[in-house]
Amino acid sequence: MTTSTRHLGAVLYPGFEMLDYFGPLEMFSILGTEHLQIHTVAEKSDPVPAAIGASGPCGPRVVPDHNFAEAPTFDLLLVPGGMGTRQELENPVMLDYLRESAANAEIVASVCTGSALFARAGLLDGRRATSNKQVFALATQQSDKVDWIAEARWVEDGKFFTSSGVTAGMDMALAIVAKLWGESQAELAASYTEYTWHRDADNDPFAADLNVLAKALGMV
Repeated sequence: MTTSTRHLGAVLYPGFEMLDYFGPLEMFSILGTEHLQIHTVAEKSDPVPAAIGASGPCGPRVVPDHNFAEAPTFDLLLVPGGMGTRQELENPVMLDYLRESAANAEIVASVCTGSALFARAGLLDGRRATSNKQVFALATQQSDKVDWIAEARWVEDGKFFTSSGVTAGMDMALAIVAKLWGESQAELAASYTEYTWHRDADNDPFAADLNVLAKALGMV
């Protein structure tokens, strides 16, 4: 552990999943600014709309603190999933930013289909990773160089953390807090938010839903 303040860059893109994003950030925020400062970052400085179900990026908008071109170096990088992931898979600006930022970060984390973006960027080659179970194929189709784990709440491989869908991001975030700031800090965050922390990364109650939505969408 270190006593210096770390900085977390939380990536935004149109159609991001709100709980993917704000769930982990809430856990990190309990640390206080003396330990961690949170920054929102997006390709452009314009407000970024969240996803609303299958209706696309038409939800509440978040104003980024930084755009990609002007963003500082971050110690932690967090990338959410969401309906907008599929469009970002074809966005070279996003993929280049992830490569550059990940190279300098101490911890690189994704929630849900955010791991599909990491895979497309080549960041997970030779590593173990997981993703949202209902649309697991979206991630696995991005790279055959990743050891995709179909049953895991989250996966840690070196500095890379990838979680399953939506609420799993909060469990992953608490695991990162425990790793960097200690178990007691993670327990404090879980208690303060009245959240039952699922500590076992291998206990994945939603693995039975593997690719259910992907099949419905004709992805597999």
